Formats: sequence, structure tokens, C-alpha cells
Amino acid sequence: MANSKYEYVKLFEEEDEIMLPNIIVVRVNGNEFRRFSQVHEFEKPNDVKALELMIECAKAVSEQFPDIVFSYGFSDEFSFIFKRATQFYHRRASKINSLVVSFFTSVYITKWKTIFCQKELRCAPSFRSQVIYCASLDVLQAYLFWRQYECHLNNQHHTCLWHLIKCGKSEKEANEMMKGSQKQDRNELLFQRFNINYKKDIPEIYRQGTCVLKAEVVSIPSLKLISLVEDVVKFKSDGCPVKRQRRKVTTLYSENIASRRFWNEQRCLTKELGYFTDDLNKTHSEYIKSFQYKSKLMPYTWIAIRIDGCHFHRQAASRFSEIHGYEKPNDAAALRLMNSCAANVLESFKDIVFAYGVSDEYSFVLRKESVFFGRRVSDLVSTVVSLFTSMFTMRWNDFFPYKGMKLPPYFDGRAICYPSSQILRDYLSWRQVDCHINNQYNTCFWMLVKSGKTKSEAQKLLK
Repeated sequence: MANSKYEYVKLFEEEDEIMLPNIIVVRVNGNEFRRFSQVHEFEKPNDVKALELMIECAKAVSEQFPDIVFSYGFSDEFSFIFKRATQFYHRRASKINSLVVSFFTSVYITKWKTIFCQKELRCAPSFRSQVIYCASLDVLQAYLFWRQYECHLNNQHHTCLWHLIKCGKSEKEANEMMKGSQKQDRNELLFQRFNINYKKDIPEIYRQGTCVLKAEVVSIPSLKLISLVEDVVKFKSDGCPVKRQRRKVTTLYSENIASRRFWNEQRCLTKELGYFTDDLNKTHSEYIKSFQYKSKLMPYTWIAIRIDGCHFHRQAASRFSEIHGYEKPNDAAALRLMNSCAANVLESFKDIVFAYGVSDEYSFVLRKESVFFGRRVSDLVSTVVSLFTSMFTMRWNDFFPYKGMKLPPYFDGRAICYPSSQILRDYLSWRQVDCHINNQYNTCFWMLVKSGKTKSEAQKLLK
């Protein structure tokens, strides 16, 4: 950070640490996916390839972030549950929320060609996400019950609706026929008119949704000895290995994921989260209201949404810039790609009136009177981060035609409110001062390295 007179603007950044013992859940769902599914001609009522792609993304997210122990999803949504004691990014809600949705978006695009071999990706997909706080395991159980109940209702409704449309009804007529119908009515409609037994004839992936979890990998060298397999993930400064228990990401299906029988049979879940003690037959309306709650930013204040590339340049096991051979100290093509993504975000969201970027960072300013997404902070940040990630991934080949993308890029984001235009200008000045200082340092550093100095020697000279 630049040590300047403008740094006071950091005081406007809110602390958003999720306190223990809250269990962290991040729910990701498609943004304007009704239109997206029409453009890409998804099969109705369910497109198995679209679901397979969502599941592949969920598995990739689970593998990328070790503290995620369980995921559940259906249609265009997935919920990711972190282990109870996680300290992932110091439990900061904005950081966790944006990283998960950004990585999910990136994988969705990179795996599109694998799943839809004969179908071109015609427009940029984007997702919204939010963090749900579950104060206890009972609340988490209620959340899972609620989401699977929504899966049942939505799939049954859409199955009836699209069978009526396919037999000649207009969408308006089909909706009128479905209006006010109950679960049993819809089952009868499917059986009487289409000879479909909902429970027996509709695949479980549509009816039940999909669970993704990490099962422990066990080694059995002899009948008397069973051991858990561990992998070396990194080394300490003294050379000692840091080991992590190997887990295999698997998918499961269950009619009731909130039941004691299903949950308590999964050792990886009971170990990290605990045991369910009772079965549920409904979710309290107060719980549902809390699951749907999204905090809003102060009205009539300037909103700045700042996004940063995750592990693009800083010390990490796999720095994006080094793996992709970025020019040092600055890569012109990478900067043009960032600028192109920012321009697309401005074109897509009319309430964004200005953007400023440097290196792997961009700040987007929304007009003071904006009521975009009702000023709900999770929707604002996740949608901007997701679309930026989407454009970065889709347009990579336009700027790096001879470099294949080796890792999915992803970004974190946060939103800050500034009550006056003067403070907003100071925020932008702070970011530009930071740009000057960082670029000057990096230019000196890489010139020293290119002249023959080691990185350690260059750092000492510039200290």
C-alpha cells in the first residue's frame, strides 16, 4: 500500500469477518440464466449437459479451496459449505464470496468446450452469489432441507410445464393450467396425461439435486492395517514437509440430504461439521427469511467496487503471471486484456460511470443515486467480479493467441461507500499513487534481475 495522505480512505472499508461459531455457506446461482439457456438452446425442462457442467464446476471449486467440505446444487445453483473452524482468508465475507463465484465462473467457461463439444459459447455467462451465516448445525440442516425442497418443487413444476408446452400448449396456457396446483396435482397430471411416474421415471439428478463431497482416501496395505493417505502440499522454510490428508471429490444422490441417515454416514462431514441429531419435515419461515437476507449499502453514497487478481503476481504456489510467461515488469497484452474486460463491464452496467485500473486491479464507480440490484452488496460485487472473470477467460485467446490458458484466472472483490465526491476523488488518487509506487519499484526490481542480480539480491538493494 502506498504511504500517502490519501490512505485515510481505507477507514471507509467495513470489517466483514464472519465470527465463529457461524458455519459459512456460499450460494452461487446463474445471473439471467433464463436468457442464457435460451441463447444456447438448452433442453427443457432439464439439460443434462448443462447440469454436468455445473457439477464439474462445483467439483473444481471444492478441489481448489480445501476448506469446502460439502456442496449441493441443482439447476443453475450450487451451495458450498466450509468446515466449521475454517480460517479461509480470515473469514472475510466479501473475500470468500467473490473468490468462490469468480473461480466458479472461470471454470464454467474453460470446461464449456469439454461438455458442449458441438456448441459454441455465444455470450458471457455470469453468476451471483451470497454468503449465508448458519449459527449452528441445526440451522445448516434447515438450510439444506430448504434448498432440496426448492429443487423438488421447481423440477416438478418445470417438468409439468414443459410437457404441456411440448404437447401444444402455449407457455401462457401451460402456466394457467399449473396455477395453484399442489404436489399431488402435478404428480397426477404427469401420470394421467403423459404416463410419467415422477418418482420412478424422472432421473435422480433432476429430482434430488447433486451432492459433492470429499471422501478420505484410505490405504489398506494389509488386512490388519488401514491408514489415511497424505500428500506433501508444500515445504516450510526449514525444509520440513507440510502434509495434508488426501481426499477424493465424489458425487452422491439422496432423497433427503438433511436426514440423519445420509449426513451421519459421511465421515468427512461429521468430522468437520458434526452430527445431525434429529430429522426435519419442514423449515421454519424465520430461518428462510434469514437465508434470503442481503445487506444493503447506504443510499446516496458513491460506491466503488474494487477487484484484484488472485495470485496474479504475489507470492503463491502457482502465480498466474509466471505460469503464463508475462513480460516483466509490465505485460502490454495483459494490460490490454484487463482494459477490455473493464470496458465490457462499463457497457453492461449503465450505473457504472467510471473505472480506473492498474496491473491486475480495477475499480468501478457507481453513480451516487444508483439503486442497481437494490444496492445489495453481495449482488453488486459478485456480479461485477463474475462478469469481469468471464470476459477475461473468454477473451484470453484474442490477446494471447499463442499462449494457452493453463490455469483458471479468478479475482476477489469488495464494495466501499464514500459519502462525498471529494472522498471518492481521494480514493482514486490513493489508487493512482499506489500505481506509481508499485510500478516504480517493479521496474527497478526487474531491471536489476535482468542485469544479473538474483531476486533476493534485488530485494535487498531496494529495501
